[in-house]
Amino acid sequence: MFLEKKTHNKYRKIYKHSCHILKYGTYGIKVTSYGRLEEGSINSLNRSILKIVKKFKNKESIKFWNLVFLNLNLTKLSSESRMGKGKGIIVNKALFLRPGKVIFEFEGLTLQQALLILFNMRKLLHLKMNLVRK
Repeated sequence: MFLEKKTHNKYRKIYKHSCHILKYGTYGIKVTSYGRLEEGSINSLNRSILKIVKKFKNKESIKFWNLVFLNLNLTKLSSESRMGKGKGIIVNKALFLRPGKVIFEFEGLTLQQALLILFNMRKLLHLKMNLVRK
């Protein structure tokens, strides 16, 4: 069984990747503010994007890449425990976002379709995001 590591500082600094440019698609969604995404919100984002893409007429030619990887383990102690007693168990996984990171890339979309996806993602995430074009 694969056990996740508990970090003793807030965020790991080894995850500074250069994800500010488009690598795969023609359109991308870039985060312009700091934030934290948990595992459930990433899954709901994927489901909502798939729902939106299914409504388009050119859905067979559309590809999208999820460039989000969970890099943070959230731990919690029970409410009755006293000071000390260790770090606690891993409750959830999350991702720390820095400004400038591209989280999704799309190919085969028109500009109107990409904007529609961006507006729906803004409603779900409450982060500042922009649409990036190759």
